Amino acid sequence: MPIKIPNELPALTILDKENIFVMSERRAADQEIRPMEVAILNLMPNKIETEVQILRMLANTPLQINVEFVRIHANESKNTPQAHLDNFYRLFDDIKHKQYDGLLITGAPLALLDYQQVTFWDKICEVFDWAEQNVTSTMFSCWAAHAALYHHYGLKRHLRKQKLSGVYRHHCLKPDEQLTRGFDETFSVPHSRYGFIDKSDYQSLEDIEILAESDVAGVYLAASKNKQQVYLTGHPEYDASTLSEEYFRDIAAGGKVSIPDNYFTDDDPEKEAANMWRSHGSLLYTNWLNYYVYQITPYQLDANHIKAIHPGKSRV
Repeated sequence: MPIKIPNELPALTILDKENIFVMSERRAADQEIRPMEVAILNLMPNKIETEVQILRMLANTPLQINVEFVRIHANESKNTPQAHLDNFYRLFDDIKHKQYDGLLITGAPLALLDYQQVTFWDKICEVFDWAEQNVTSTMFSCWAAHAALYHHYGLKRHLRKQKLSGVYRHHCLKPDEQLTRGFDETFSVPHSRYGFIDKSDYQSLEDIEILAESDVAGVYLAASKNKQQVYLTGHPEYDASTLSEEYFRDIAAGGKVSIPDNYFTDDDPEKEAANMWRSHGSLLYTNWLNYYVYQITPYQLDANHIKAIHPGKSRV
């Protein structure tokens, strides 16, 4: 089964050319099944690029998924046309009365700001709390993962002096866990961030299990034992060219930037990089949708039924 997305969304044409199974709203109207309802809260400036990357990951599953794009505020965007936002996005305040099977919250280029300096910090905290009552399972990516761990558990994020950028080898700590089912013993994932949380801080939480990590990049994948929260610090959704685009963008901005680790052929920025993580990313998102969403989400999607499968957990 495919993901269902709006008829005119640019990602529809791009993914269709890649022979990725997506379905327009018109075609999906003829389907007589209960599709998964998944919201994507997109905090990235270039929303169209991020949409394509995430939808590509979600599309490789036998489930039909209704996707709804959400943004945190109505501010104008420098990187995304206003018409695109008006046509394909809803404000969080306009959807918070609803319930969802799954929620994805992307990263954001806010690494050097204290959380309280983020202009929408109060609103994103509202989203974090709302998700616990209204979403079967939420995947937090990169900045959102660290922000949610701070909000829910008080875990403090530290900042590197130099940005962690590159493709790093990871190993699976719990291969029998459903979210990591089928993972290779070692696998590659891109990272692009300043922030990190000490492994010992993750281990101090009874609710949270570390599932995969890197000797260089640290904790990569962690999840709550009740499957309601998934914390992802890397970017398995990235295109092969994404780190390259970030690297040259940072150079153009006058920053002192190191070449991404283990990325360019022969460490030469003039040479192309190969995508070595797409199969891992596809499997991760498929496992999340299957085991953390579809297998446990209630057929009748409302707050009472979600609360019944997630009766609550302790806070430290």
